[in-house]
Amino acid sequence: MTTAKSNAFTENAKQDPMKVLMNFYTNNAKPVLLPVVGILVFLFLWSLTASSINTSLGKFPGPTAVATQMVNLYNEHNAEREKADAFYLRQEERNNKRLAVDPSYVPKTRTYTGKETFLDQIITSLVTVMSGFLFAAVIAIPLGIAVGLSKSLNTAINPIIQIFKPVSPLAWLPLVTMVVSAVYVSSDPLFAKSFIVSMITVTLCCLWPMVINTSVGVVAINQDWVNVSQVLRLPRLKHVQKIVLPAAIPAIFTGMRLSLGIAWMVLIAAEMLAQNPGLGKFVWDEFQNGSSESLSRIMTAVVVIGFIGFMLDLIMKKIQLFVSWDKSSAER
Repeated sequence: MTTAKSNAFTENAKQDPMKVLMNFYTNNAKPVLLPVVGILVFLFLWSLTASSINTSLGKFPGPTAVATQMVNLYNEHNAEREKADAFYLRQEERNNKRLAVDPSYVPKTRTYTGKETFLDQIITSLVTVMSGFLFAAVIAIPLGIAVGLSKSLNTAINPIIQIFKPVSPLAWLPLVTMVVSAVYVSSDPLFAKSFIVSMITVTLCCLWPMVINTSVGVVAINQDWVNVSQVLRLPRLKHVQKIVLPAAIPAIFTGMRLSLGIAWMVLIAAEMLAQNPGLGKFVWDEFQNGSSESLSRIMTAVVVIGFIGFMLDLIMKKIQLFVSWDKSSAER
């Protein structure tokens, strides 16, 4: 092993130093350097443009103002958590004193009802979008496989898909709100109505891309693989498990990535319109607030929304790479 390394080092040393440098740049530095340069150019143009725009609330926020607000929002979150801890501590002390006097007393603990912080609303939006996305996947992927395997089912369902596919999920929002309010009636609900409304809205926007891409992936399966399955006389479910799913994974994940990106955009808009808890409501509340810091806080939310969308797509890509048998297709 040592001899092999020594020979490789000697071979590299004999090469033109300029070629070695170019190879290092192409293979190692370029994939990191170019995105950094792009981000720096974007920040420079953003700062330059923001300084020349005056609004009724002051100058348009630049990168510095956004960075400051990120720190402020994080500090506000910590302050709110300290208030909550103090609230529960006071209740605990009060209950302990009452129990010391009256051992039969049943302690009561009220829930802290302080305002949701920016980080709380990020978590709320993430939980909502992932719940709606997973619920849609459970419906859309099996349906897409069935549509891809059956020409008759494809012919029957295709008109329905083509009619409802162009409809904006936000057009469903008033109907979903009314239906949930009428059907989801409980004195002690497991989930808040606002969560159910947002989740169903997300589900509706996730369905169609996943159904279409899954069915297209199933239809495009190599006919030789289908013939092998027929020669082996694989049962229907085994055929789907061994042939259809592995072959259709790239198309399925393409639909899932498209759906998740659309779902994240739709959720923010739905939260703004319906005033449901989440990042959309945070943006709307800041817009209505109209304080001197509102613009920078809204811009901070915009940056965070974009970054989260990027991370969600990256996570989906990594999952696709993990489950795909064809790693080259998953890396694209």
